[in-house]
Amino acid sequence: MRRVVFNQKGGVGKSTITVNLAAVAAAAGKRVLVVDLDPQGNSTHYLMGVSGEQLEPNLAGFFEQVLNFSLYAKGPAEFIHATGLDNLFLMPSHPAIAEQQSKLESRYKIYKLRETLAELTGQFDEVYIDTPPALNFFTLSALIAATGCLIPFDCDTFSRDALLGLLARVEEIRQDHNADLQIEGIVVNQFQPRASLPQRLVQELEAQHLPVLQTRLSSSVKVRESHERSLPLVALDPRHKLAQEFVALYAELASADQAAYIAE
Repeated sequence: MRRVVFNQKGGVGKSTITVNLAAVAAAAGKRVLVVDLDPQGNSTHYLMGVSGEQLEPNLAGFFEQVLNFSLYAKGPAEFIHATGLDNLFLMPSHPAIAEQQSKLESRYKIYKLRETLAELTGQFDEVYIDTPPALNFFTLSALIAATGCLIPFDCDTFSRDALLGLLARVEEIRQDHNADLQIEGIVVNQFQPRASLPQRLVQELEAQHLPVLQTRLSSSVKVRESHERSLPLVALDPRHKLAQEFVALYAELASADQAAYIAE
């Protein structure tokens, strides 16, 4: 499974969802890779406690290699770093990838990530790809490389209004570039069950028969502590309500994957 977490809106919890689902999978014994395609490098800092500028090699070096042929090119595995958690690995981001974007686009390197992850097949059970808050070269690369797409929804009116357009773009990419891509579901994030607006917005999405996942992720200040300590919630406080919700979300996704496999 190669899973991309994508939304064009910023601040919806992409990095938090990416890292915590990956950590849950790793804790369950899966060998897991996180690919941080966001120049801001939030997933990189979350997992390593430092920015991509302090980690070598990183994705800036990878994409530089893509742009400039070398007889002594590094293999994909050489760009992967072990994290402090068992079974969990990272391809770190770097701010410089933002400057490489136009060159990569003009040279039509949009399929390079998919080719690279294909080379790593067999080395990892699951791959999680974090993306920037924009539909650009990196998010398109991720959607072309992935087999599943999760869309965070933060119970905000602006997020709801943009959701149909976002789903349409993912479907367009599926039809044009990646027939294996499936929208696994909309992840309701920062949910406050006692507040009327979040409940109403989620009910509206369900009434439109959109693929809303049943597990809700609560709003919690524990996430900030998790970020500050560079520890996913399942490692920081596995009994915390939100940590258990990530475990439930992972189980829901795994159950759907199993059902789809049996159906085939």
